[in-house]
Amino acid sequence: MTVMTKSILSCSAALLLCVPLISCDSAPDSPPEPSPQDVFFERLSLLCGKAYAGILVSEQEADATMAGKPMIMHAAACDQNEIQIPFHIAEGPDTWDRSRTWFLSRTGEGLRLKHRHRHQDGSLDAVTNYGGDTADEGTADRQEFPVDAESKESFRANGLDQSVTNVWAVEISPPGQTDALFAYELRRPESADGRYFRVEFDLSKPVTPPPPPWGE
Repeated sequence: MTVMTKSILSCSAALLLCVPLISCDSAPDSPPEPSPQDVFFERLSLLCGKAYAGILVSEQEADATMAGKPMIMHAAACDQNEIQIPFHIAEGPDTWDRSRTWFLSRTGEGLRLKHRHRHQDGSLDAVTNYGGDTADEGTADRQEFPVDAESKESFRANGLDQSVTNVWAVEISPPGQTDALFAYELRRPESADGRYFRVEFDLSKPVTPPPPPWGE
């Protein structure tokens, strides 16, 4: 074997030894950044089991009977894909309307908001399971839910044609802030009535969880 051949073989062996070392020294791939919807859902999950007091902050005549009434939202049931939030409205000193529950869930393509309405005897209202899916990724603070086809059909069947342009929104502040809030909102941006309904809940002070909503 010539000196040149030995030299080539030695260099080749050295290169082969270096390859795994280069591979081992490579920095691992960084985990993907959570999406705004992931952060939003995680913030909601931190509320699980807790209840918070709120109040109507919009001022439309359509909601005059709710003005000033105590309200409570309760993150009553949670798993990795769905959070159930009953919404309670005081009707008197010892009387509450416990007919409403908000359902926020992951769909694989985004987030979904649905509403369940029950009567005091536990039976479902004629208008229930309405809501919509997100149309974009939104932000970690706010997600919007344009009305879906199923809801439009239900609204029209029950004489609620004005509701077929509904857009709902849910907001949640970063946890730990002294002014943190949870907000629920309804708008009709394409409607002549200019519908706007908004309630806000103070997340800095949990309250005693209320009884279950009607029918549960």
